[in-house]
Amino acid sequence: MTEEMAVTILDKLKSGELKEYLISKEEFLSFRKVLVSRKDFKHYRGIAQRGGDVLYQYLNEPRS
Repeated sequence: MTEEMAVTILDKLKSGELKEYLISKEEFLSFRKVLVSRKDFKHYRGIAQRGGDVLYQYLNEPRS
């Protein structure tokens, strides 16, 4: 996954265009690198799935 793709996905989650997005185990590290560099990082919730995939959602309230 490219950095541009990750930014697009995160922006779509934030805008509500996407409710959730599944990241594969292989894409996880490159996606997370972009995610943790964002100021609104704490608004994103990653839910681990069986097999190593992660389902990401955007929260209106930042997690603690």
